[in-house]
Amino acid sequence: MYEQYYGFTERPFQLSPDPRFFFASNHHQRALSYLEYGLDQGEGFIVITGPIGTGKTTIARNLLSNLGDSNIVAAQIVTTKLTPKELLELIAAEFKINVDGNSKADLLQHIEKFLITLNQQGKRALILVDEAQNLPAETIEELRMLSNFQLDNKPLIQSFLLGQEELKEIIQAPDMEQFRQRIIASAHLKPLSCDEVKEYILHRIHLANGNNNELFSDNAFKLIHEKTLGVPRKINIFVDRLLLFAFLEELKIINSDAINEVAQEMEIELTGSLNAQQLTNNEPEKQVVINSSENVENIREVLREIEEVLETTIKQKIKMTRYVDKLLKQKNRELAESNVKK
Repeated sequence: MYEQYYGFTERPFQLSPDPRFFFASNHHQRALSYLEYGLDQGEGFIVITGPIGTGKTTIARNLLSNLGDSNIVAAQIVTTKLTPKELLELIAAEFKINVDGNSKADLLQHIEKFLITLNQQGKRALILVDEAQNLPAETIEELRMLSNFQLDNKPLIQSFLLGQEELKEIIQAPDMEQFRQRIIASAHLKPLSCDEVKEYILHRIHLANGNNNELFSDNAFKLIHEKTLGVPRKINIFVDRLLLFAFLEELKIINSDAINEVAQEMEIELTGSLNAQQLTNNEPEKQVVINSSENVENIREVLREIEEVLETTIKQKIKMTRYVDKLLKQKNRELAESNVKK
């Protein structure tokens, strides 16, 4: 799309977590350091929490991609609401452990045998549990029980937990005291500051071989911070769309006008709603009175909002049509040049 126009070798703001684009803000670097410290210790749990989109998965993949110890056999698990037995089945599948039998005892026996075999090879197992806030307390407790597999007083398996803020509430429950005593370090990720947003954007553009340091106006980064609240995933979504918009408009500098226009187009995506009030479960549904001036005005407001959404959608369709037309013209020029050379 816009890569060739701006001289990028790839899209710098892809949504999928890519360890190559890891940005070490203060919070992210601290979290990564704690994970590396946990690896050095070879025991205990590390817990990393943070709001949605703050980069927990990217940190995990960065750790796995830069493992300097070939003796660590790692598996990353993205969880749903698993029972203890289902978690053990998933762990067995990730480590490719063949299990004879269907009982929990069979699973534990084969997992222990696998871990002992790794130990005899001078290796140990590591599990990174992503989206750990989805796990019930009893399933997290099962991870603690796995850490009891030891040989010569050394644990055979270690677990790191990464999850949203609800994970802290689960771990802080009174019946999780034994698990808390096994935690050797924890960190909480926060959104990026305004200065970090600028560093983050320039960092990713640089990694995509972008060499235009004046692509964004002076006040652009502050405005992007305001629109995205400093959440890395939202920054990726927003700036990717911003670059597409700038390409379609053939802009050489992305300024506040462009940012505000794209933000208006993406308002639904960034806020998740049309800002309309919704009834709670405790509020009775109100009867609509047709001749009420207040209700008529509410209906008009809803219609205005729908009109704005439709207008935005039409604008996006027009811009995409222009984009396709531009690509066809570019392909025709390339084809013509190729025929001339022949």
